[in-house]
Amino acid sequence: MSNNSSLKSTVLIIEDKGSMGSMLDQTITAEGYSTILTKDGTNGIRIINEEKVDLVITDLKLPGKDGLEVLRAVKEKNPLIPVILMTAFGSIETAVAAMKEGAYEFLTKPFDTDHLLVLIKRALENQKIMAENILLKEEFGKKLGFPKIIGKSPAMEDVSKNIQKVAPAKTTVLLLGESGTGKELFARALHHLSPRKDNPFVAINCAAIPRELLESELFGHEKGAFTGADHKRIGKFELADKGSIFFDEIGEMDLTLQAKLLRVLQGEAIERVGGIRPIPIDVRIIAASNRDLEKAVLEKIFREDLFYRVSVFPIKIPPLKERRDDIPLLVNHFLNHYCAELKTKPKGISSEALDMLKNHTWKGNVRELENCIERSVILCDGKTILPEHLVISPPEITDTFLQELSLEGSLEEVSKAAIRTAEIRLIKKVLNEAGWNKTKAARILKVSYKTLLTKIKDYGI
Repeated sequence: MSNNSSLKSTVLIIEDKGSMGSMLDQTITAEGYSTILTKDGTNGIRIINEEKVDLVITDLKLPGKDGLEVLRAVKEKNPLIPVILMTAFGSIETAVAAMKEGAYEFLTKPFDTDHLLVLIKRALENQKIMAENILLKEEFGKKLGFPKIIGKSPAMEDVSKNIQKVAPAKTTVLLLGESGTGKELFARALHHLSPRKDNPFVAINCAAIPRELLESELFGHEKGAFTGADHKRIGKFELADKGSIFFDEIGEMDLTLQAKLLRVLQGEAIERVGGIRPIPIDVRIIAASNRDLEKAVLEKIFREDLFYRVSVFPIKIPPLKERRDDIPLLVNHFLNHYCAELKTKPKGISSEALDMLKNHTWKGNVRELENCIERSVILCDGKTILPEHLVISPPEITDTFLQELSLEGSLEEVSKAAIRTAEIRLIKKVLNEAGWNKTKAARILKVSYKTLLTKIKDYGI
């Protein structure tokens, strides 16, 4: 067992062959992770139930309990813990069974350790993103069968309705939205609400996998297809058969692969790298992008024909700045979560601090908001989060507000509207800089405290 530090992600390795286990232990520890090494599945399950584990790597064939039993124990303990299964006896049936049970990845020995390290990093990042972007409550809506969204804004209700409408069909869906808005969670919701829910949901991050590896990841390869291909590999499409495959950041996909993906969408069959015959597949495609794909088409970096194929039913996930009324609900959710995780007494939040959060730009969306709340829980020694506990930058002030002004009416009316807009922007900026200390803000603005309070009330700041 390597040095176990609470500051590191802990990886549990279950491998009965001593040399293989030691190699994995040393390789993963060298990357800065804490590791726990055991040789049998029964002891592995005990560790899972008794210790904090962030990721599990397990052989399929083990003394005691096998890898699939370990996988089930992990998912029963915490469905967010990723599990990577290894085996020297790969088969499509076993791989599909593992993915159905919730495995993050299925590796056939021998494999490249660098690829394993990429998988570990990606799995842990994915785990954190899912925790940071919990837009979906744990309780499922009884009437609609849709995971209820934290927030009641009209924009989120529209997203919910559209997902419910399109989920039963095989229609290709394109989820559009900024980073941190929870696109993968909505993709999973689409899968959950579809007739395919009992079959695999397979996610691919097109931006996270090197171009030269992505083709093999998607389509698999035959033994001898290229240098180093000393065994057959099953690709994501085959693993997702009769289920759903999610292409996150599809706008980052290489043009050559875009052409191959288009052929799959048109012919519903794939060919492994080095293969000579098509393999029929039945998958539902869900894609996502934070890039403007129409602009990418004009710039010749995304195929126009593929764009029309994947954007049959586009759904825009609104950024947090367009659903500010949901911020108090999300703040409350994250406060409860981090107070429990950090084992501190429950904390509330002051109205001034909540106003700061509601007025922030949130370029990182829900992910940024959660990070902010986590920091504030750590910094706050009392029972209430105050403005000084929020480490956020003041909103940017630019000339764009001029474009928001109505040019209808007299010069005097337009001038008044401009003054109002400028005063609102300036007061918000100074209040944020002053940590919402109104006395200090009034002094900076060179107005009386009473005048500042009046303007805050009149402008609804």
